[in-house]
Amino acid sequence: MSDLSAAAAVAIFVATYAIVALGKIPVYRIDRAGAALLGGALMVASGALTLDEAYRTIDLGTITLLLGMMIVVANLRVSGFFGIVNDWSARRVRHPLGLLVAVALATGLLSAFLVNDAICLVMTPLVLDVVGRLKRDPIPYLLAIAMASNIGSVATITGNPQNIIIGSLSGIPYTAFAAALAPLSAFGLLATLALIALVYRREFLAGETLPAIKEPPPRYHGPLLIKTVLVVAAIVALFFLGEPVAKVAIIGGAFLLLTRRVKPEKIYREIDWPLLVMFVGLFIVVGGLEKTVIRPNLQAIAGGLHFDNDALLGAATAVLSNIVSNVPAVLVLKPFIPNLPDPRHAWLIVAMAATFAGNFTLVGSVANLIVAERAKAEGVTLDFWSYFKIGAPLTVITIVAGLLWLG
Repeated sequence: MSDLSAAAAVAIFVATYAIVALGKIPVYRIDRAGAALLGGALMVASGALTLDEAYRTIDLGTITLLLGMMIVVANLRVSGFFGIVNDWSARRVRHPLGLLVAVALATGLLSAFLVNDAICLVMTPLVLDVVGRLKRDPIPYLLAIAMASNIGSVATITGNPQNIIIGSLSGIPYTAFAAALAPLSAFGLLATLALIALVYRREFLAGETLPAIKEPPPRYHGPLLIKTVLVVAAIVALFFLGEPVAKVAIIGGAFLLLTRRVKPEKIYREIDWPLLVMFVGLFIVVGGLEKTVIRPNLQAIAGGLHFDNDALLGAATAVLSNIVSNVPAVLVLKPFIPNLPDPRHAWLIVAMAATFAGNFTLVGSVANLIVAERAKAEGVTLDFWSYFKIGAPLTVITIVAGLLWLG
């Protein structure tokens, strides 16, 4: 491979990741998905990869799993499932702290099995509606959604996009992954609740009671709701029984499209197509860099980074995740992990640190940005510092706990 191709690959990689990190560039309207797709196309155009090599860099298992889970979540949303969960919780809590616990636990548990970005998209307007009716400060509840979704999602392979990639690359069984990281997820949810309650003491520790909600319960689509819940239960059971997660997810999602009552277009509108495009593009961009730069110099680069040390690997993952976001960070680390003494253990460290690092700042994960943008659309501003004063210590606490637990 020529020095010119290697230089071109590095330039394309840096430019692509810069746009992915910033979310946009001046003048042009290109977004993260467009930047990733353009970067992948330029890798082929520059000669860093042939078209066939570009195809082979795409992890179809990851794309398949993500698409299947998106279809499942879309059916849950259309059926009214999330509204029922939210309303049921709100009608049974009598104190603000109880409402906070309900929001965090519902978000965390749903994010553990369904893709957390989709859960944030659904839960934010529902929670804001309840909080508005109860006349409470919306900010701590928005923080609970964002942080609990990140922390809850660390528990399983299907919790977030980076875990989906790690599950596909590592081959770690679903049950083994959950056994290693679910206890950390539970600890993180408790830490989240404690920090939010302490920072917002007037909201949660003043002993106030909440008025009863008198509005009628939310509407739902009964047959679709029952069918979707049964399919989700079957999917989760098959995950734990060791069936291939991508196969189970796409079969379950495809089965849910077989209906006489709901037009498929309604489900398709709920799917995050740009996220799938971004994944495809990033796989190709990283594949180009891996072929031209990383693979020829793998031993030298890996020796200098000392990724065989858990603390250094966790710290590097956390820092990289906050620079370029967690999904791109995992893809950058992909070439180095298989060469470590215990790749399976290293992948668990990366999954833990990349996900918990998303809580450090408001722009640390896509889930956070979804909450902020959805709240802004409802007239509520979640600012950087309100997030940082809880997110930063929470990130440090959970990553340290994770290193101790996995060590």
